[in-house]
Amino acid sequence: MAFSLSIIGQNKKTQDRNAIKKMCGCFEVEFNFAETFKYSSDSTYVPSKNYRSAGLEWAQLVSDEKNKISIQHILLVGPASSPYVMKHWKQDWIFENQEFYIYNGNNSWNYKTKSKGKVKNQWTQKVYQVDDSPRYEGSATWVHVDGKSYWENITDAPLPRREYSKRSDYNITERGNRQEITNNGWIHDQDNSKIIRSKDKNDILIAKEKGFNSYKKVDDRRCKAAADWWIQNYSKWKTVRDKWTEIYSRKTDLKLHSLVDSKPLYSYLFDDAMINEETINKTIESFINLNE
Repeated sequence: MAFSLSIIGQNKKTQDRNAIKKMCGCFEVEFNFAETFKYSSDSTYVPSKNYRSAGLEWAQLVSDEKNKISIQHILLVGPASSPYVMKHWKQDWIFENQEFYIYNGNNSWNYKTKSKGKVKNQWTQKVYQVDDSPRYEGSATWVHVDGKSYWENITDAPLPRREYSKRSDYNITERGNRQEITNNGWIHDQDNSKIIRSKDKNDILIAKEKGFNSYKKVDDRRCKAAADWWIQNYSKWKTVRDKWTEIYSRKTDLKLHSLVDSKPLYSYLFDDAMINEETINKTIESFINLNE
């Protein structure tokens, strides 16, 4: 019986890994968000306008290890004949991960651990910003039932890019994430809460939001420019990832400056001249806020 259970466990993990890797490739993407319910007591509250955007995205398999799968997303913008290539977000999937950086508002993440029992058979999705700094992460079990494969988790996150330049009346997005593999790609279904968090006070919910992002698989040749860009820039971004890995290994709460000398981190790292390892490391280190 023990042998049979072991085989079942191995088969389940293989199913999980296969589902995660189906998020790789070339996709036509569509992002849709709509604020659904208002909870704010402010009579002048104005909800966010519905948001929609679309494009082409390459999801590059960066690492495929027994207990870790890493996927780099790269956007293609503009005409197909000469697209502009832009590094986008990154996601790591780690099996039975016990160490977390949980967002707590104001560009800060709390380092937390979970016991082995709490994460047994679970996968943590760690999502990173375009500069590979932390964004959000959470742990849950992949579910394969009735012909469906999906993963669901609720976790705190910073405001999305479409909001943080326009909104300052909340500081936490509680993200209800569902990644589901479909016959023609995958979907990222979201049920989000917009929250005000203050020290020593209860969270205040001001609104809820529905998000539905679809990834429709298309011929990988349509994303050749992004795949080529990744090959050309792999070494630089490995240096960036390695520096962040060293920072995360310090296993302590992390607070980052939003700007250094009036520029965000991605603006420095996206500079083609930023290739020297020592310069990259010093630049990233300069964004760590040591005053908190």
